Amino acid sequence: MNDNELALFFEKLFDNFPIEPATQRMVAIQEGEVVGTMSIKWQNGSHMKQKRKLHSWESFRMFGKWNLFKMLLGLYFLEHKPQAGECYIADIVVHPDHQSKGIGKLLFQWAHNFVQRERRLDRLSLYVSGKNPRAKELYQRLSFHTQLQKSSLVQHILFNERKWSYMVKRVE
Repeated sequence: MNDNELALFFEKLFDNFPIEPATQRMVAIQEGEVVGTMSIKWQNGSHMKQKRKLHSWESFRMFGKWNLFKMLLGLYFLEHKPQAGECYIADIVVHPDHQSKGIGKLLFQWAHNFVQRERRLDRLSLYVSGKNPRAKELYQRLSFHTQLQKSSLVQHILFNERKWSYMVKRVE
């Protein structure tokens, strides 16, 4: 899927995805238009999820059954369970027309401030695709360090991406 199709897919998915108790989402809006979003999650001690009713297949028909299957399966395999003290950045997206304008940095600042306010949290973490060196460079400028590199055949098959870096930033 191209960037616009992915953005639309995630917009529809967010309307249907279960809400976890220890999550927050920030949405950046400029002149009434969504220009970026970030979701964070952390360990809460409760494994209960609040389920929403999944809308009909019609909401996702435009993507095709195979693309929908690959995306949902891929998201399942990309799922990360935060450890104690960890605030995991589950996703960050900035609209292509608004990239390199500081929106990503503002979203990261929001996450950083959140971790500083929460006494039980001491670090931010995320995964970044090996095919996204620009994002990895941004994360490094924001004091994230690569802690682990993974190679996954399943993610290669689903996303045409085998290499992923797990990056961490300590927050004081």
